Amino acid sequence: MVTAIVHIKTEVDRIPEVAEEIAGIEGVSEVYSITGDYDLLAMVRVPAYEDVAEIIPGRINKVPGVLSTETHLAFRTYSRHDLEAAFSIGLESAD
Repeated sequence: MVTAIVHIKTEVDRIPEVAEEIAGIEGVSEVYSITGDYDLLAMVRVPAYEDVAEIIPGRINKVPGVLSTETHLAFRTYSRHDLEAAFSIGLESAD
């Protein structure tokens, strides 16, 4: 699984609409409204690097109101939440 962290600058008056549209793109797992130099942060989780190229320049950058993006690729996951999810795949709850 490839994870990309995408910082997004938008037209200020379109932040909610842009966020909603980006959140609906397949491969985008979360979109956050953030403080700082960027308006939104999107988490992209896809099976292959080629998919990152399709989603970010091919879809996110084409959403009306997106002014620019900056993308960071994750090397490893250290989040307890993500690790627990990975180890529970295929296991049924004992409840």
